[in-house]
Parts: sequence; C-alpha cells; structure tokens
Amino acid sequence: MSSLDIPPHHDPACWGCGDTPFGLKLPVPEVEGEELYEAYLHFDERHQGGPGIVHGGLVSALLDEACGLLATWYRFPTVTARIFVRYRHPVPINTELLVRARVESSRGRRIRVRGDLLDGESPLAEARAAFVHVPLEHFLATPEGRAAGEAWRRRLAGT
Repeated sequence: MSSLDIPPHHDPACWGCGDTPFGLKLPVPEVEGEELYEAYLHFDERHQGGPGIVHGGLVSALLDEACGLLATWYRFPTVTARIFVRYRHPVPINTELLVRARVESSRGRRIRVRGDLLDGESPLAEARAAFVHVPLEHFLATPEGRAAGEAWRRRLAGT
C-alpha cells in the first residue's frame, strides 16, 4: 500500500472489495500506478447459477471489480464506461481461481484494462473494459459518498 492516507478498501460497503458479509473481499492493489493486479478467490454454493457452476453475472461482476480496482488505483477515481465479457468455460464453485487484470492502454481520461479468470492456467472467462477518470464529485451525491469524500480529498491532495 502506498503511503497516501487511503482506507483499506475504496469503500467499506463495496461488494467487490469491501468487508460485506457476502462480498468478494478482493484485496486492493498494493502499489498505486501498478499495471497488473492478481488475486486468488473461490466461489461457493451461494454463487451458483447451475449445479456446481458460478452464475455468469457474478463472473462478470468479478471481472469488472478486478479491472476496476486496477483502474482506480492506476488513476483515482474511475468508473466503468463499458465492459465486454467472453465466457470460455463454466466456472466451478469450490475451486481456487485466479483473477488477473492488466492495463492495456491509458490515454487522456480513458484507461483500457483486460481481465482474465483462470483455473490454474486454463482460461475460464475474459473481459475487455474501459474506465473513465471522473471528478471526485461524481461520488458525493449520496450521504455515503459525502462521508467518504473527506478521506478521498486528503488522498487526492497527497496529505
């Protein structure tokens, strides 16, 4: 983690990286500006779409979260502009999986990221996503956003 004053998760209530009971609890990237993110995880019976298979919407959400975490720590703050997911094979429950995201390009406000979900070396799903850097005010329209805003302002100011 960088020395900047940032919370351990970009939002404690985030389903992807927050400390919510049924969330993914993905770790945040350790170094700002990194171009690669990797995390290990597993889905269980609560995440099934079919018997023994993870629901495709959760696979898409996982890839969006991993790519978004990388984009956000690459250039804070960002939002998803678009994401395309290709499902290559069924994703099994109760199996250790690797999610990987890599910055492919960055130009102006736009960051393009590729995400992969792997079982060992076997690709299960992949994503191509575009994220857009937005002003902090984008997140301050809700009471929860306003509460988080002060910590984020300190982070952006580098204090």
